[in-house]
Amino acid sequence: MSPLDIDVLQVTTFVVIALIAVAWYLSYAAARLDRLHAKVEGAMSALDAQLVRRAEATLELANSGALDPATALLLADAATDSVERTTEHPLAEDLLDGQHFGGREQVESTLTEVLGLTLTPEVLARLRAQDDELVEDSVERIAASALRVRMARRFHNDAVREVRRVRAKWAVRVFRLAGHAALPERVEFDDDLPPALAR
Repeated sequence: MSPLDIDVLQVTTFVVIALIAVAWYLSYAAARLDRLHAKVEGAMSALDAQLVRRAEATLELANSGALDPATALLLADAATDSVERTTEHPLAEDLLDGQHFGGREQVESTLTEVLGLTLTPEVLARLRAQDDELVEDSVERIAASALRVRMARRFHNDAVREVRRVRAKWAVRVFRLAGHAALPERVEFDDDLPPALAR
């Protein structure tokens, strides 16, 4: 075998190894991106579930008869708006096309604000003094779900940040590893736990 044949064989071997390495990296990056998109979708579903729990517990308290009519009406209106708004799912079969929060930010911020304004320490003390197990359970469920809403939103936003970081890499953009999947968006709304509920 001539030295030229050996050189050609070495170059060919190097090119084949390089192509295999590039193919492996692209496959790994695409699989990782799929997992990250699925993580965002799961986080959005968890956030949606916690928002529904918070609204349902608020409605239950509003309809319990333990509150004055004005407070009950404020809570019921805000909670009903929250229950009626849902996360929008894509019409396509591909779940990685993304869920969308559907402009719920203002509705959820309003419910947070109403909870903070109506469930003051005085109101909560009066409710707890009634020694009504159902009312106490509703208040505890509102507090627990409000805390979980905050954690779920942060978890979702962390997942979105990671997807955006990976999708900004040159290999992902050049080789279009994300396909047609929509770039996920952060969810921002007021999720502060009412001070009287934070114990």
